[in-house]
Amino acid sequence: MDKIIRATAGDGSIKMAVITAKDLVQRAREIHGTSPTASAALGRSLCAASLMGDMMKEDDATLTLRINGGGPIGSIVAVSDSGGNVRGYVGNPKADLPLRSDGKLDVGGAVGRDGLLTVSRDIGLKEPYIGSTELVSGEIAEDITAYLLESEQVPSACALGVLVDKDLSIKAAGGFIVQLMPGADDSIIDKLEDNIFTMDQLTTVLSEDGEEELFRQVLRGFEYHVVGEVPVEYRCYCSRERVEEALSCIDLSELEDMIAQGQDISVSCQFCDKVYSFSVDELHRIAEEKSSEAGNVPEEN
Repeated sequence: MDKIIRATAGDGSIKMAVITAKDLVQRAREIHGTSPTASAALGRSLCAASLMGDMMKEDDATLTLRINGGGPIGSIVAVSDSGGNVRGYVGNPKADLPLRSDGKLDVGGAVGRDGLLTVSRDIGLKEPYIGSTELVSGEIAEDITAYLLESEQVPSACALGVLVDKDLSIKAAGGFIVQLMPGADDSIIDKLEDNIFTMDQLTTVLSEDGEEELFRQVLRGFEYHVVGEVPVEYRCYCSRERVEEALSCIDLSELEDMIAQGQDISVSCQFCDKVYSFSVDELHRIAEEKSSEAGNVPEEN
């Protein structure tokens, strides 16, 4: 079962959250038919969004992570609710690149480095909070670390990983974010940096040892306490009602053009690829309701 585990260490001066996400990344791969490199890029983004979404305190809040580095993979979008349940998509799911010289997937090359990482938090106010930083590497974890420091002034370290098996299925996926509270001693920072630098490869730890080993390696030398655990999954909130609401928001002239063509239309959800069909009669009803709200009456066809 995929989950996020939260812990504190160093007498409360360190917060760490770990996500295991093999199943939800596999679900994303199945929905979008991603190449190995795209699976890794989208999977890392989903893990990051889930961890950051789970940090929000508002029950109905959502967090949207957008990455566009100008690479062949196009834009990546990952959306999390405040429970860490996440959904997402990538602009070009079939984009792939040769392995790097070290044998790893070239996520940075696929994502690109000429662009922005943008985080939008919607907590129910009139406008969402939006912060952006320039991409550092396109490898996503380093970009998240830079965002948290530059945009939110929180000293942090992030690691994300997706291990794609030979049959293209997801063998392991997950990551962590560790953050320092205000006033943390420099010696704590130095120790954490050493631990992270010398730890085993993230996906190896997840696939062979489990999430508890991540806490042991990153927080080596500190006493830590688990303070929370929540299950997470790939979860889409689309519905026929939401799609109809979206149709009612387009220009009346566009709706009338669809009606004039005399054919049913199909709308596919970007996040889960579920298809919703609307008949000409249903489109006419939507147009009538929209027109009446504006004080007009559409012509019969």
